[in-house]
Amino acid sequence: MELLAQFIDIILHLDKHLAVLVADYGVWIYAILFLIVFCETGLVVTPFLPGDSLLFVAGTLAATGGMDIATLIAVLLAAAVIGDNTNYWIGRWVGKRVLHWGEGAPRFFNRAAYDKAHGFYEQWGGLTMTLARFIPLVRTFAPFVAGVARMTYPRYFVFDFIGGVIWVFSLCLAGYWFGNLPVVKNNLSFVILGIVGLSVMPIVIGWLRQRFSR
Repeated sequence: MELLAQFIDIILHLDKHLAVLVADYGVWIYAILFLIVFCETGLVVTPFLPGDSLLFVAGTLAATGGMDIATLIAVLLAAAVIGDNTNYWIGRWVGKRVLHWGEGAPRFFNRAAYDKAHGFYEQWGGLTMTLARFIPLVRTFAPFVAGVARMTYPRYFVFDFIGGVIWVFSLCLAGYWFGNLPVVKNNLSFVILGIVGLSVMPIVIGWLRQRFSR
């Protein structure tokens, strides 16, 4: 419970925690932010790390002179793209190993489902990868699943890069332009909650639709 409380405090007061890191580590803050975004997008075991809110608050701090906005965007975009591509190739490696098991594949492996996943990502994978950038959890797992489903890599990379550009630029610049407005700055905790809420809304809507359809 204590760890959960600390995590919630970091999310709600991300501006204060990030400001402390900027003051303590100087230019090394770029490496710290790179690592956070890389892990959030590149490792399926760390989907809980802040993403959308982190980009917004980082843009807000850049507007006050704590960071250079161009360098910040370049670093975060590199972290997002490299992270996703790492995740994709991990998934590709896992999928390859499962396919090589052949008749000895474990019971949980359903070849028909695998083939359907491959077909889905070939047809809709581009749109999926672009939109997934804005949805927590999905943002972390979509590249891995695309790799497992063996989505054609050039197609994957193009749409993933486009999604990364839109994600990083929109949230960082939103924080840079609007984060220090008095109405936003005085209610930043609520703004962060709003960003988190909007991010998870597609997941909630999907769950509700599935539940009521039953």
